[in-house]
Amino acid sequence: MAINDPKTRGKAGGVSRRTAIGGMAAAGAALAAPARVWAQDATIRWWSPQASPGQLSAYQTQIDLFEAANPGTKVVFEKTSDEGYQPQLAAAFASGEVPNVVTHLPSFAVSDYWANGLLESFNEVIEAVGPEKYYRGANDIYEIDAGVYAGSGIGNSAANMLWVRKDLMEQAGIDAIPETWDELRAALQKMQGGGIYGAPLPYAKNSMTTLTIIGFIHLAGGQIFTPDLQVALDSDETRNALEFYKAMRELCPPGATNYSWGESLTAFVSGATATGIYTGRVLINVNDQNPPIADHVTCATYPTISKDVPSWTFNDFPSVFIPKAAGDMEMTKKFAASLYDGAGYIEQLHAAPGHVLPVLQTVAEDPAYLNNPIIEKYTAEVELMAASAAAGHNLGWESPEHKPNVKAGAIVGSGVLAEMVQRIVLNDEDATQVIGETAKAIEDIMKA
Repeated sequence: MAINDPKTRGKAGGVSRRTAIGGMAAAGAALAAPARVWAQDATIRWWSPQASPGQLSAYQTQIDLFEAANPGTKVVFEKTSDEGYQPQLAAAFASGEVPNVVTHLPSFAVSDYWANGLLESFNEVIEAVGPEKYYRGANDIYEIDAGVYAGSGIGNSAANMLWVRKDLMEQAGIDAIPETWDELRAALQKMQGGGIYGAPLPYAKNSMTTLTIIGFIHLAGGQIFTPDLQVALDSDETRNALEFYKAMRELCPPGATNYSWGESLTAFVSGATATGIYTGRVLINVNDQNPPIADHVTCATYPTISKDVPSWTFNDFPSVFIPKAAGDMEMTKKFAASLYDGAGYIEQLHAAPGHVLPVLQTVAEDPAYLNNPIIEKYTAEVELMAASAAAGHNLGWESPEHKPNVKAGAIVGSGVLAEMVQRIVLNDEDATQVIGETAKAIEDIMKA
C-alpha cells in the first residue's frame, strides 16, 4: 500500500487527497538509511502523558536502542498530563522551547496544532516507517490538508468499552450483557449493593466527562456537528443522552463528581463498581491489582439507546507529532520513525496490553506481539477492542462523512460540554436553555 493509495480513504467519489504526496518515498528512504551521517551531540526531548511504570520501562528500551544506533544522541523522556497537556504545550509553543516529539495525545489536538501552523509535516516519517505496514486508512484522520499528514497514530484505543463483572451478573441473575440503556440501568440496579455501585461515570468538569458525553450523544443517535461542521448539539438525541446520564448518577459512587480517567479506572479495578468504562488498560490493572476478579472480567461495546442505534466507539487515536520549532529535525524524524521498530514498539504495546492497540497491521499479526499472557488470556476482548477502535471516531472526526474538525481540541479544552453535564445533571438547570447556551459557546469557538 502506498501512502497515496486512494483506496485507503474509504470515501466515495473525487480524487484522493493523498495524490499530492508523490516523491516522498525517496525522502523516506534517506531518512531510514542507517549509513547516513547525523549531527552529533543532539538531545531529543520526548513528551507523553502515558507514563505508567511498565510504559516507562518500555520507553527506556526504545531510547537505549536508538541511542546505541546513533552515538552522540541523547533522548530525554518528559511526562506530561492527560488533563494538563494543553497549557504545557501552549507555554512551550509560546516560548519556542518545544519538545522534539510528542506522543499519545488525541488526534484532535494534533489537528488543532496543525491548523495553527505549529507542526512539522509527518510525511517523511510515515514513509520511513512504511505506509504499507499501517492498517488501511489508519492515517486518514491526520490528513488535514490535502496530501500532507500532521502526525500519525502510535496506536488505537477503544476508550468507552463497557467492562462488566460476570460473577456479579451471575449473582444478580443477569444472563446477557446489556445492549440498550434500559437493559443497562435494570442490570445495574440488580448488581448495586453491599458497597458496590453500578458504574463509575464521571461528572467533573474535565476531559473525561467531555469525551464521555460526546460518546453518549452518539449512542443516542446524535452528533455534535453535522458532516459539514454546523453545530448540531441542540437535538432530541442530546436531551435523551443527558436524561440518561442524569438517571445514571444514582448508580455511581458519590465521588464521581470528581472523577477523571484514573479515578474511574480505579473504581472498577478495585471492585467498587460492577461495570467500568475505559480502554483495555483494565486488563493489566485487574491482573496486577485485583487478581481475584481477573477471571470474571470481560467487555462489550457500550449500550445504545435502542438496538436500532449502532454503537459508537470513542478512539482518541493516540498520536505522534513533531513541533515545527523543534531542533535537530533530521534526527527528530529518525527518532519518531524508530518508535515503530518491531521489538521496541511491541514492548511499548505490551506495557499495557489492550490499552494502546497496534496501528501497524504487521505488528498486530506478529507472533512476538501475540505471545503475551494478557493478550492470550483475553483474546476475545482484545479482538473486540481492536475491531471497535478501528471503526472508531472522536470529535475531530465524528463519522466517515464528517470533515476533519480542527477546532475539536479547543472545544474539548474549553470544558463547555462537561459544564453542560454539570449544569443539567448536578444543578438541575433547564436542559433546553443550557443546551442552547452550550451550542452557542461551541459556535463561538468555531468562529474564533
